[in-house]
Amino acid sequence: MKRLTSLALLLGSLFIAPLHGEETTVASLLPQNEPAATPLFVPSVVNSVSIAQMGFAEGISLSGGQFQGGATFTLPLDQVITTARLTLNLKISPAMASRNATMQLMLNGQPLGTVPLTTSDSDIAQYQLDIPAALMVSSNNLSFKVIDGDAMQCQRDLTNKYRVTVMPDSRFELEGQQLDIGADLSHFPRPFFDNMQMTPAAIAMAFPAKLSPDTLSAGALISSWIGIQADYRGVAFAAWHDRLPEKNGILIGHPGEQIGGLTLPESAQPLLRIVDNPANPVYKLLLVVGKDDASLRAAAWRLTRGNFAMQTPSVDVEKQPIPASKPYDAPRWIPTDRPVKLSELIRKDQSLTSTGLWHDAIRVAFRAAPDLFLWDGETIPLHIGYRFPSESWIDEERSWLSMTLNNTFLHNLPVNKQGALETLWHKLGGDARQEKFDMPLEPYMIYGDNQLSLYFNIQPKASAPCSVLLNNNIKSRIEEDSWIDLSHTRHFALLPNLSYFVGASFPFTRLADFSETVLMLPENPSETQIATLLDMAARSGNATGTALAYNRVVLGVPTAGGDSELLHNRDVLAVSGMEQHDFNRDLLKGSPFVVDSTLGVREPTTWQRVKRWIAGDWASDGLEADRYFSSNEAWRGFVSFRSPWNDSRLVVLALGSNDEQLSRLHGDLASARINAGIRGDAAVITNENGVRSFRVGEQFPSGEMPAQMRVVWYANQHSALLAILGLLFGCIVGPILYVWLRNRARRRLDLSNRK
Repeated sequence: MKRLTSLALLLGSLFIAPLHGEETTVASLLPQNEPAATPLFVPSVVNSVSIAQMGFAEGISLSGGQFQGGATFTLPLDQVITTARLTLNLKISPAMASRNATMQLMLNGQPLGTVPLTTSDSDIAQYQLDIPAALMVSSNNLSFKVIDGDAMQCQRDLTNKYRVTVMPDSRFELEGQQLDIGADLSHFPRPFFDNMQMTPAAIAMAFPAKLSPDTLSAGALISSWIGIQADYRGVAFAAWHDRLPEKNGILIGHPGEQIGGLTLPESAQPLLRIVDNPANPVYKLLLVVGKDDASLRAAAWRLTRGNFAMQTPSVDVEKQPIPASKPYDAPRWIPTDRPVKLSELIRKDQSLTSTGLWHDAIRVAFRAAPDLFLWDGETIPLHIGYRFPSESWIDEERSWLSMTLNNTFLHNLPVNKQGALETLWHKLGGDARQEKFDMPLEPYMIYGDNQLSLYFNIQPKASAPCSVLLNNNIKSRIEEDSWIDLSHTRHFALLPNLSYFVGASFPFTRLADFSETVLMLPENPSETQIATLLDMAARSGNATGTALAYNRVVLGVPTAGGDSELLHNRDVLAVSGMEQHDFNRDLLKGSPFVVDSTLGVREPTTWQRVKRWIAGDWASDGLEADRYFSSNEAWRGFVSFRSPWNDSRLVVLALGSNDEQLSRLHGDLASARINAGIRGDAAVITNENGVRSFRVGEQFPSGEMPAQMRVVWYANQHSALLAILGLLFGCIVGPILYVWLRNRARRRLDLSNRK
């Protein structure tokens, strides 16, 4: 193994040797009295890959007639594995344990050994296997097979009786060495992020001593693009202020500025350059250099386009147009202007066809704008075309196509039509197959992130021979003309609503490039606050598939000038800490929230109470929220309110009692449980109580609803208030009308008597 590792390192160094002879060296960027350091060792890397990270969040279950399974996983290309160990956690049913069966494991077609499927002292049996490191390559396949499975193939209804589950926390623990891939932009985003890695990425960004909005804006653009690439893996950013990252890092600044002693190159044009890290040349530093906002934006945008020629350590960036977003055009959001086929929504490695009797469900994932609106009684049509295998041994009465959406059961679609005439016709030998179904979906079932699951539950007849149970030649399929139609929905919602923000960075992603959003930080932000802003940018890119090409950063709350004008037609996403007293006070001025020694709720005025009562908003949590804020010392979370610069715009503020608490927001937002609990306009997260959400301020309507339709919507939303107002109107107008009619009748009668 040591020989293989040495050979790989030698080949890597030979491959990159010519790149070190380019015109720019690390020594030329460092001060002359600080020579570049020479590495004394090749850095080692330690990581792990779990079954959950391979895409099996609930583990891998082997049961029924399916006693084989597996998972594929990939490893970064710039690492050589030297030591590998598999920790296998198995949950074994009592019936399976009593058979003294074994499980055979194979990696990339090579046997790893077998483990006994027997009872243990705990519910979970744990095994550890040392893996030959030579077997670990960039793309791997781990497979499992229950050896005793063949003896149980002819037994029916085994699903719950004989079961082995490879738990999601089973994992490979890996140690290796980092390869020097050379100073070459053509490898980007490697070595900072590798598309082959299945674990969350950690990326460092460094900025000069004097922070400027344009460098932070370029950092947000790059972060959002990396968030797109990271996808399900996740990515976390670390911000370095006038310090060089210890490993790989991205440096952003103006020509001639210094970051941790390294001077950025002088250049009249936007510049991208990759150099060795002075601390260890195996690691790389990517320099993004521009003299102003336009230049830095151009350099960052060019970086995200890729397609660099091989062996390109440096590029002078030419000016190029950056496309602007249109409302709701995020590529990862399902279109709402036409019916969308399910075949358009699946990944390239997926299929709408299932083979064999034992298979996984067909999963169709899609994202949608969170503010989709339908009137009461309207539904979202879902059309499913499907075909079961036409085999005589299939029990058509007990076989179904099961449909679920976001873990909510929708329907069991039968093989044959269920009407009395259809059943009679089928018994007479006629064709009664049901191969189409229209399923109306309630609007509340569609979230920002959705998964439609379709499972062909095929049951064999009791008389079916054993051989057919392993028949992998049969196919069940969802037809290509299956579709979902959101074209009659509107974009309309009540804001603020933090559930929209944590789910899809909405309303900022209405224009996915953030061309109508300001990213705001205190005048002197901490490294944690900058890192949190970069994390938010990455989340937005991940949600929409669009980089934040037109984001604008503002430091401090402006009182005049261009930055103040900028806020009059943009939403605001801000990050701060409780120690930033002046910034918080200025930002929260006029909002439902107030800051002193802690966050609190401002006492509403009489007029505000009257307006909320008239609007039918009788469910404010202001007092409860204020008490909860004052009772917690260590916390982090979000507050949202109407923009003080434009009452049709929104502000979302990410806030923490201190930087240590604020840094935990990244992990919080990776938790499905905490995400589900964030709603309203205030959400506070603590280690002890999890997340608590409140609705403190008034909500306002936002979207595409015409004014006349908003009147109808308001009446529909506040029928009780309208009934009360109607009763009051009747009580006031009724007596007046009665007196007027009585007097009119008296005058008419008096006139008749005179005649």
